[in-house]
Amino acid sequence: MQIRKTSKHARTCLFVLLSAILPVTSASAQQLVVASFGGAYTASQAKAFFEPYAAKTGTKVLPADYNGGLAELRSQVQAGSGAWDVIDLEFQDAARACDEGLIDPIKPGSLPNGQDGKSASSDFVQGSLMDCGVGTILWSNVIAYDKRKFTGEQPTTIADFFDLKRFPGKRGLSNKPNGNLEWALMADGVPRDKVYATLRTPAGLERAFKKLDTIKANAIFWGAQAQSVQLLADGEVAMTEGGNGRFTDAITKDKKPFGILWQGQIINGDVFAVSKASKNKAAALDFIRFATSAPQLAAQTKYISYAPARRSALPLVDASLRENLPTSPANLKVGLASDTAFWNDEQDEINRRWAAWMAH
Repeated sequence: MQIRKTSKHARTCLFVLLSAILPVTSASAQQLVVASFGGAYTASQAKAFFEPYAAKTGTKVLPADYNGGLAELRSQVQAGSGAWDVIDLEFQDAARACDEGLIDPIKPGSLPNGQDGKSASSDFVQGSLMDCGVGTILWSNVIAYDKRKFTGEQPTTIADFFDLKRFPGKRGLSNKPNGNLEWALMADGVPRDKVYATLRTPAGLERAFKKLDTIKANAIFWGAQAQSVQLLADGEVAMTEGGNGRFTDAITKDKKPFGILWQGQIINGDVFAVSKASKNKAAALDFIRFATSAPQLAAQTKYISYAPARRSALPLVDASLRENLPTSPANLKVGLASDTAFWNDEQDEINRRWAAWMAH
């Protein structure tokens, strides 16, 4: 993917290029702040990235939790004194942040080759190597349910999430529209390959909100991803959406009686990016090069079930872990890839409508 070569970004591009070939001589005297989503996810990053990088370079890596979106990053960049050096961004947010000049361009040539020797441009899964971000994981939004809530028939489809008669109980919903609108259409009978084309029409968007109306009275909205697991564990909801890795972690490590609906999973991804307001940009880029190498991305799967964004990392993943990844053949064939272009185009307008819908 080619970086846009505009005069606005020329100085930044030159800096990134130089930092890619010059050693980070002051790393041992530095610390980096990495903004991420907390809970089991940040814990997996600490094990796979933060701690090994600190051991290698002497640079202390400090996590900072945030709930996604660009509001905090914008504030830091506008103030010119950001608290974050590296930020974990979902694909659609990374694209917008780059367009707004909130994060720095990163040249693919500055990244290490894959485990098989192929260039980074060839090794990263399509769409995960962006102008200003380097792919880390492919994850998915799934529906999870508490097996104890349903003594007979268990839910198996997205439509069951909306069926309060057969599967009564509260529903956990993200306070963001992403995923909720797609599932509403799937539950209403729209084929997966027609979901985004339908959502782009006023009638299709209206149809999605109308379907969501059927469960709104039973909805509990959450903000931080970790809350989705907690709501289910505490028995406050019978079913909830959330990140697949957090639910798998709760099932395998904490022995929670949860089930996961892979049918209709919405596959997305995250990148690491360098904040425009960072004062440690050379070290931040050095950290990203390390963390997004194939061995480190493969190592993360030992701690959470998100798929590595590099193709050459997958053979390094333990075979027993692959079936719980969104990219396993069985899970992939029933999934829907999130349409980054759609959310880039429509996010602001839909966010306004979503906020109004939640408030009434």
